[in-house]
Amino acid sequence: MKTAGLKVIVAISVVAVTLVGCSLFGPDEACECVSGDGMIVFVQLEGGFYGIVADDGEHYDPLNLPAEFWVDSLRVYFEGKIPRGVGTFHMWGKPLCLFRIHRLDQP
Repeated sequence: MKTAGLKVIVAISVVAVTLVGCSLFGPDEACECVSGDGMIVFVQLEGGFYGIVADDGEHYDPLNLPAEFWVDSLRVYFEGKIPRGVGTFHMWGKPLCLFRIHRLDQP
């Protein structure tokens, strides 16, 4: 039971630091901003998480992906910033602070 509580505290801390970090830099700051179409994928590493595989093949680890987009194989359009000097424990894709994301029409 103590381990579960510790995991919750660590998860909340990571989310808080991520949100503060993402909020410090808007899309107008000098940064590497990216956008494009892609697909949400469930990655079964480090306990599982959702990432974005862009149509150009690039992998992104969204730091602030809203829960409504936690859908494997969901097609999306996204815009965001790759923060400098930020890593994740997922070790998969580039960290990405999303500014905008929306579903693409399904065929």
